[in-house]
Amino acid sequence: MILVAPTAFKGTIPAAAAADAMARGARRAAPGMEVRAVPLSDGGPGLLDALRASLGHDLRTVPATGPLGGRVQVRVLRAGGDAILESADACGLHLVAERARNPLRATTFGLGEALRALAAGAAARPPVARILVGLGGSATVDGGVGMARALGWRFLGARGEEIADAGALERLATIVPPAPRPPLPPVTALADVGAPLLGARGAARVFAPQKGASPAAVERLEAGLHRLAEVVRAELGLDVADVPGAGAAGGLGAGVLAFLGGALTPGSRWTLEAVGFDALLCRARLVVTGEGAYDRQTAMGKVVGEVVRRARGAGVAVVMVCGVVASEPPAGVLALDGGGRILDAAALAALTETGCRRLLAT
Repeated sequence: MILVAPTAFKGTIPAAAAADAMARGARRAAPGMEVRAVPLSDGGPGLLDALRASLGHDLRTVPATGPLGGRVQVRVLRAGGDAILESADACGLHLVAERARNPLRATTFGLGEALRALAAGAAARPPVARILVGLGGSATVDGGVGMARALGWRFLGARGEEIADAGALERLATIVPPAPRPPLPPVTALADVGAPLLGARGAARVFAPQKGASPAAVERLEAGLHRLAEVVRAELGLDVADVPGAGAAGGLGAGVLAFLGGALTPGSRWTLEAVGFDALLCRARLVVTGEGAYDRQTAMGKVVGEVVRRARGAGVAVVMVCGVVASEPPAGVLALDGGGRILDAAALAALTETGCRRLLAT
């Protein structure tokens, strides 16, 4: 069997469409061989599309506030007692025009509104037993403060002023929990990266420049997150600074821990378990995977990195098709890209066919 397991090619091809195109190429390369297409996600944008293709459950929407205001629709995938949503639906970078991107002002408030709606039962028939939130692709670096404010938390400066956005977090003096706290079901966040909240690998220094932050803004955001972590530790008794995944989605991982009492888990591993990847891998002669860009972040918890790791651990060869291959892939991986062209479905199918023919012939 050829197991086709890509994630989304950001900005061009969703995971399910990429899997379909790559499966066509694999079938052309090996007409008599079974080909199984399993679209994947690491918890970032595309999570619901990937899971819906594999699990086929009910999709609904909840209205919420976007990262810089306006109204957006947050999708909720129901799977039994689980309600699964993507933080990017509420605060995603794709919702903000490039010229307007400003993580000093962008907020996760809309995610808190969606969670509040779930707790109230607005999108919950049957009742929600567990909420799973995919983290990734955000326009924000607010540490989940916006989300918490929508749920009744207050963040105050030394003179009692409200701290409402990431650009003011340096002035944070105290955190006031809601009373009573909203009756949320247990929340698990699916982190798309294993980054901590602070430091050289953290939410501000690695990811804020991608969201429109200048060097000076990056330092303000880092200082704000540092102050947030200090106050959370002092007043809530939680140390969130170095937890793997706490820096996902601009520190939203830390916010889930601190303000929701939630749990963090690698989104790639959770998704692979949800679709039964390891059982399929046992039957595979070849694995085909891919993403928009293979780079150093791929090994930081991204699902393509996990697919490659598991396949090579099982001794299965891998064809990896990407828009850009910016890092040296591991041994046993045939990496192909479009030579600088933006890949479409036809190009994905053609590159997959080429890669499968080469590896199946050896």
